[in-house]
Amino acid sequence: MNLDPRRTTLVSTLLLTFFTSTGCAVIQQGTVGVKKTWGRLDPAPLEPGLVLYEAISTEVLTVPIRTTTVTVNFTLPSKEGLNVDAQMSILYRIEPERAPDIIATIGPNYEDDLVVAVFRSAAADVSARFYARDMYSAERAHIEREIRAQMATVLASRGFVVESVLMKSIALPQGLAKAIETKLQSEQEAERMQFLIAREKLEADRKRIEAEGYRDAQKVVADGLTESVLRLRAIEAFRALSTSPNTKVIVTDGKAPLQVPVDARP
Repeated sequence: MNLDPRRTTLVSTLLLTFFTSTGCAVIQQGTVGVKKTWGRLDPAPLEPGLVLYEAISTEVLTVPIRTTTVTVNFTLPSKEGLNVDAQMSILYRIEPERAPDIIATIGPNYEDDLVVAVFRSAAADVSARFYARDMYSAERAHIEREIRAQMATVLASRGFVVESVLMKSIALPQGLAKAIETKLQSEQEAERMQFLIAREKLEADRKRIEAEGYRDAQKVVADGLTESVLRLRAIEAFRALSTSPNTKVIVTDGKAPLQVPVDARP
């Protein structure tokens, strides 16, 4: 069958145009896609998988929705006016359905333009309410929670979930760090001495109770040694001596025996 060359050329051109103008994108797990057509964003995010689109007028942007960690080196002001160098990490994620709105209102550089900017403001505001030594003590966790709460107040309405703020390391001024270390050592030594004193008190109480118990036991024994009991014990002793096969001399007043060995006689 003979084909019209012009028709063949037209079909080939159409097929070539179709394939060259069709694009595809793979949206990975943990991300969503945002379709942008002639500069306008589709409000519905694209789920993970293969996406086909018209490449001339449309592009697909990907936005991660898994937990993301950003580390920031920052100088924190303290309540007494000192500057504390700190390295802090922010753990956050994006709500999938808000991804198109985030790209539309903030742009693809939302981490630096919004998340880190809000963090710097919140961290400076919170740390200024605490002394520098608090960042070196148990108050550290309290400071982290305060910064996270203040960030969440601003970012929640924008589609961000702040999971945690972590103070990874801090560098106090040298003199202050030495003073805090000395104070902590003194507190630990004081706690150790209190423990030793408490242990010695417990040992003294144990010995006192033991002595009282021994005294009470002796008193019970002494109270039980009546005349009748002593006479019974003497009779039992005479009976035991009478049945013994050994040679012996017994000196007694009839109440209590006194045994003298044979070789001890003059």
